[in-house]
Amino acid sequence: MGDQDLPGVLVSGFEGPSGICKDHVRELQKYFNLITVQDLLENKTQVGPKIQAVYIWNRKPAIDQELLQSLPALKIVANAGAGLDHLDLKLIASFGVKVANTPQAVSSPTADMGMALLLAAARRVVEGHQLATSPDTKNFSTNWLGQEVTGSTLGIIGMGSIGYKVAQRARAFEMNILYHNRKRRKSEEEEAVGATYCERLDDLLQRSDFVMLAMSLTPQTQRLIGRRELRLMKPTAILVNIGRGLLVDQDALVEALQTGVIGAAALDVSYPEPLPRDHPLLKLKNVTLTPHIGSATHQARWQMMENLIGSILASLNGLPIPNEVLLK
Repeated sequence: MGDQDLPGVLVSGFEGPSGICKDHVRELQKYFNLITVQDLLENKTQVGPKIQAVYIWNRKPAIDQELLQSLPALKIVANAGAGLDHLDLKLIASFGVKVANTPQAVSSPTADMGMALLLAAARRVVEGHQLATSPDTKNFSTNWLGQEVTGSTLGIIGMGSIGYKVAQRARAFEMNILYHNRKRRKSEEEEAVGATYCERLDDLLQRSDFVMLAMSLTPQTQRLIGRRELRLMKPTAILVNIGRGLLVDQDALVEALQTGVIGAAALDVSYPEPLPRDHPLLKLKNVTLTPHIGSATHQARWQMMENLIGSILASLNGLPIPNEVLLK
């Protein structure tokens, strides 16, 4: 069977930061005729009707009404990752198109990243590395101190699959775990990780030594953590964000970090990404930043690709779609 006989799948491209993973191309081509956005733009009339699925990698290609109108045979939008804030689900559904994502593939590595950031910020790992490698360092001070993780209190905001896996890891550090979620977990799930539910977000913020954001970005959660919420936190508290940058009022965070309202922040996400090179967050010693790499492992990315293949094939064959995203 040649490429032209395989189902057409739209991808962003094969090159650049938004291109699909090069290591995945050969595997994808076993099942699909991969058509790039550039191919579509050059010949919409001929190419558009061949495309039955859109394969979104690194939030590309962007899905808008014009694109949907140009793809009359489209059955599914398959999105790598768990976050869906870049997709207009109602618009896509209005064209009779399904959506699937890959939440299981990202939950463990993102939880690992959350703990890595928590530990790095608590023990000032980045600052320590800079001190240890600086040509100006003459000695190590015994009074150069970080914060203890063992026995401290972790407040998790968002107790979905990622937040719950964070709790599993935190329990191994003998942390006291609080959580705030739209829905309370089952009692047996709470007991399994030793987590205590906080119905009021304020209670969690006031009691936690570490606050970790592991939730989706929605209109309701945008800037959930602002100036008021930061002032409720302990002056020694560390904010960790592995969700989305817009969960936090970034200007308020900069002010809180500069004035000692909270102790530090560890962020895998920001807005925009990357930050402008003159942004104040890049100049603060009490900030640890990583480039949105929560799910960036070889294993997770391969699983994401396999999950997307499975969802697309199920859709094209009229079967139940694994990880289908349903409108609420």
